[in-house]
Amino acid sequence: MTLLLILVGTLVAGMGSVWLAALLAYALLSRFTQHLLSLAAGALLATAFTRLLPEAFEHAAEAGLSAQLLFAVLLMGLVFFFLLDKAELWHHGHEHGHDHDHAHSHDHSHHHGAHGAHGGGGWAVLLGDSVHAFGDGILIAAAFVADWRLGVASALAVMTHEVPHHIGDLVVLRQTLSQPKGALLRLSMAGAVTALGGLVGYGLVGAFEAYLPLFLVVAASSFIYVALADLIPQLQKRLSPRETTAQVAWLLAGIVLVSMLGELALH
Repeated sequence: MTLLLILVGTLVAGMGSVWLAALLAYALLSRFTQHLLSLAAGALLATAFTRLLPEAFEHAAEAGLSAQLLFAVLLMGLVFFFLLDKAELWHHGHEHGHDHDHAHSHDHSHHHGAHGAHGGGGWAVLLGDSVHAFGDGILIAAAFVADWRLGVASALAVMTHEVPHHIGDLVVLRQTLSQPKGALLRLSMAGAVTALGGLVGYGLVGAFEAYLPLFLVVAASSFIYVALADLIPQLQKRLSPRETTAQVAWLLAGIVLVSMLGELALH
C-alpha cells in the first residue's frame, strides 16, 4: 500500500506539475506564476517545520537518535544542497527570456546565453530536470514511509514549487528543440523520473529504516533550502502595498494549506 501511495504521489508531483505548468503557460496565465512562488514558499516551509522535522524528532526518540545528530544532519543538508547548487547538479542552469516565466532564478541565471543560442539547452534542461525529479522522488518516498499524511503534504509541496520552474522550462524547450510540440511530452517524461526516485527511495528507506529520521531531516533541509535560497529571494522586490499584501496572503495560504491537509487527514 505504501509503495502504491509513493508511486501515485511521485507521479502527481512529477508529471502533475508539468501539466499544470503547461496549462498556465499555454493559457497565458503567467501572471499567476508569482503567486505560485509565494504559495510554494509557504508550503515548503510549513511542510519542513510543521510536518517533516516534528516527525523526524518523534521517530528519533524511538530510535535512540539524539537531537544534536538531527540538527547536525539538517545543517549538513543545507550545505550539501548549496554545494550541489554551485555544481549545477541539483538545479540546472538556464535563464529564461521573460522575467515572469521563470522560477528558480538563481539556478537559471547562468547558462541560457550559452545553451539557448546554440540549441543545446533543451537537452540540458531535460537532463537537469530528470536529476532533480529523481532526488524529489527519494525525499517524497521517505515522507510516505514515515506517514502517508506526511507523504501527501510533501508531494503537494514539491508540486507547487515545481510548477513555476516548469513554466520556464517549457519556454526554453519550445525555443531550443527542433520539434517544439514535443516539449510537453519530453518534460513529462523527465517528470516521470520522480516515480523512479520514489522506488529507489522506498528501497533505501526500507533497508535503513532505523535511519528514517535522518532521511526526513534531509528532506526538510531540501525544502528549507529551496524556499529560502531560491523562492523567497525572487519575492524580495519593491512592490506596491496591494501587491505586497497579495504576496503575503499567498505565502500564508501555502502555510494554511499544509496545516489544513494535516488536520483533515487526522479526522
